[in-house]
Amino acid sequence: MNAIVSAPARAETHIPRDAKLEAYARTTVFDRPTLIIDTDLVREQYRGLKAGLGDAMLHYAVKANPHPKVIETLVAEGCHFDAASRGEIELVLEQGAKPEAVSFGNTIKRGADIKWAFENGISLFAADSEEELHKLAANAPAAQVYIRLLVGSTEADWPLSRKFGCAPDYALPLMDLAVRLGLRPVGISFHVGSQTRHPEMWRGTLDSVAEVWHAARKAGFMLSLLNIGGGFPAFYGEDIPTPAAYAAGVLAEVAERFGDVPRIMAEPGRGLVAEAGMIAAEVLLVSRKSEADLVRWVYLDIGKFSGLAETMDEAIRYQFITERDDEEQGACILAGPSCDSADVLYEKRMVYLPMGLRAGDKFIIRATGAYTSTYSSVGFNGFPPLDVVAI
Repeated sequence: MNAIVSAPARAETHIPRDAKLEAYARTTVFDRPTLIIDTDLVREQYRGLKAGLGDAMLHYAVKANPHPKVIETLVAEGCHFDAASRGEIELVLEQGAKPEAVSFGNTIKRGADIKWAFENGISLFAADSEEELHKLAANAPAAQVYIRLLVGSTEADWPLSRKFGCAPDYALPLMDLAVRLGLRPVGISFHVGSQTRHPEMWRGTLDSVAEVWHAARKAGFMLSLLNIGGGFPAFYGEDIPTPAAYAAGVLAEVAERFGDVPRIMAEPGRGLVAEAGMIAAEVLLVSRKSEADLVRWVYLDIGKFSGLAETMDEAIRYQFITERDDEEQGACILAGPSCDSADVLYEKRMVYLPMGLRAGDKFIIRATGAYTSTYSSVGFNGFPPLDVVAI
């Protein structure tokens, strides 16, 4: 029985269809935490997003979940890819992606990897600094480049600020340098922040990016590419639009500010694969710190270092399924199994779980298809990395 309570569904509210995953997780015995991926759901999410994006190109952010079966499914659908490393490029090419369908979207790249990618047919690269442009000119002469912008505070649940992107007033000087180096500055990119739950949350960011876009066009740069990045949400208990409605809503906001853009790229990761996965875990211990303590601690066999890194600052609020969901619920602190005191998942906002929960109970975590297996450590404290099964 599912313990999630959500607001009444509206016409365009997204309702997860993960019954197949839940059935598999409930009926299969696992000897360690395991991520189960439903490739049919990956395909369904892709088609929904693509329907809303229309002519815009969908470049899956490989870092979200690089499982070969996920990539194989998306290649078969005609998906394009955003890769952050040589390893990710090799993976998608091995699964049948065409080089022209891959962009090297990391702004921090090794020169040798740029050279390898260029020699293997990759011609579209991201940059946000002078030195990166010099590396591109030396290793990928005459390549296409888009400049990533640093955006301000957003309404995303998982903001992506400071590390990537250049200040808006630095973008045109970088484009000018790119031209002088023999590169082709074709566009700009940005990232509104992961888990931006509604299209209207993009407005402030789009306003500032549009100023740079129009200034660059006015300055004579023939920009043809707008990369709107990711931000496409997954369902973690709060209402979100359907994939098609969300994508169409974002593109409507883009059209209002940018007009007719020849080429638009979107890079969903979480919004494409998160709901296609569930983690089957186990309760290791339920305890209190004293006889008078009113707060339970529930410890799982999976934590921040074995796949649930996005519970950092309690930003992503996962939803849970247990075999006792029809019993009385009570607040508890949820923690992982490692010896690191930082391995506490939810404490500031405690979670409500069955009062009868005991060690050995199966514990299923919904919408964990993104940023779990890739964040899992090799073996901190000797705990094995997150296993992955595709069905």
